[in-house]
Amino acid sequence: MAKWKSRAKSLAKELEALTAEKPKAPKVSPLAPKGGFPQLPVIAGVDFASAQAGVRYKGRNDVMLARLAPGSVIAGTFTRSATRSAAVLDCQAKIGTNAEADQGAAILVNSGNSNAFTGQRGRDSVEALTQNVAQLLDLPLSRVFTSSTGVIGEPLPHDRIIASLEELAGNLAADGITGAAQAIMTTDTFPKGATAEIEIGGKPVRIAGIAKGSGMIAPDMATMLVYIFTDAAIGQTQLQSLVSRLTDTSFNCITVDSDTSTSDTLLVAATGQSGAAEITDLRSPEGRGFAEALDGVMLDLAHQVIRDGEGATKFVGITVTGATNDADAKRCALSIANSPLVKTAVAGEDPNWGRIVAAIGKSGAAADRDRLAISFGGISVATKGMVDPAYREADGAAYMTREEIEIGVDLGLGDGKSKVWTCDLTHRYIEINADYRS
Repeated sequence: MAKWKSRAKSLAKELEALTAEKPKAPKVSPLAPKGGFPQLPVIAGVDFASAQAGVRYKGRNDVMLARLAPGSVIAGTFTRSATRSAAVLDCQAKIGTNAEADQGAAILVNSGNSNAFTGQRGRDSVEALTQNVAQLLDLPLSRVFTSSTGVIGEPLPHDRIIASLEELAGNLAADGITGAAQAIMTTDTFPKGATAEIEIGGKPVRIAGIAKGSGMIAPDMATMLVYIFTDAAIGQTQLQSLVSRLTDTSFNCITVDSDTSTSDTLLVAATGQSGAAEITDLRSPEGRGFAEALDGVMLDLAHQVIRDGEGATKFVGITVTGATNDADAKRCALSIANSPLVKTAVAGEDPNWGRIVAAIGKSGAAADRDRLAISFGGISVATKGMVDPAYREADGAAYMTREEIEIGVDLGLGDGKSKVWTCDLTHRYIEINADYRS
């Protein structure tokens, strides 16, 4: 009998250990930039403020306001979700209407509530917010843009935001962008910022951007909020063309969980106050230099979103070459990046290249099994449709222990190529999303 009691106690302890809460991931993602939030430059013609409106969170700033000087032009790209939020629809309708650009502009953003799937109440909230900002800052309604991020389906308590507007307006300052970056966070574990500077005609032109995003991240304008500011002088048409093009190779090339949000918004504002000559031709040396700098900022912010993927412990780049065209290459790369089997194998540091083969096969891209080549970093894993004779599993397993992983695929069919970025899928992702509304 004593033997059975002892065995019962032992089993009880084992059961308790198995059901105990697993340790949570570090508060800040292990993939966060080592230097922390960067020192962003002041952008002439832009002021920022942040405040605690209590939309959902207590004891932290959850609303930010940016005021843009007269003459500023604004470009944007947005989610193509069929269930876009009221704020997204309002912004889309206003982008490109520059008849009143000489009167300045404003961007108001709240976190904690996305004001999505809220029907007429959502539209009423956007109208109330834009009207109050327009009146407070003496702006036309067409030049007030709002964004909301957070829980879907709950009415936005816009009265709380309106109550904070006087405080926001009173605290507007040129160096307030760091607080703005913090105010737009939801499940993010760190604020995201990036900057670049170039010279045009001997005069410095600066770019500074902030972003939020951690979960519900998938291509199709990606799922996040991004705000980029520059003192460059450039027309709205040229800026919109550039932003649309660069989005396809940055924010539309990242994925955390394949879920496209209702609230994706990317706004880029140019104040024209650098003193440099206006960029009128994107093919000119000045146009190309500005495009390269803006592309660097956008790609940096996109990568930071992946590095803050909910529960992420690995940053993964996936390059596909040899496709029949670029579209097929991207289709194949995203199939690999979105595969739960691939992502969990990466999390478990398992060099299971068979899961990559399966993801290629289901992608819909043209592929020939006997021409496939796969590599991990510089390690050739498979070639001509079969395992490379020189490949050693121990080498693949050692490579997968890295924080940053490169997966290469060559389809052997043509010149098409694409690169996308993703992260692994861990138990922490489930914890974060299961507790999100709690």
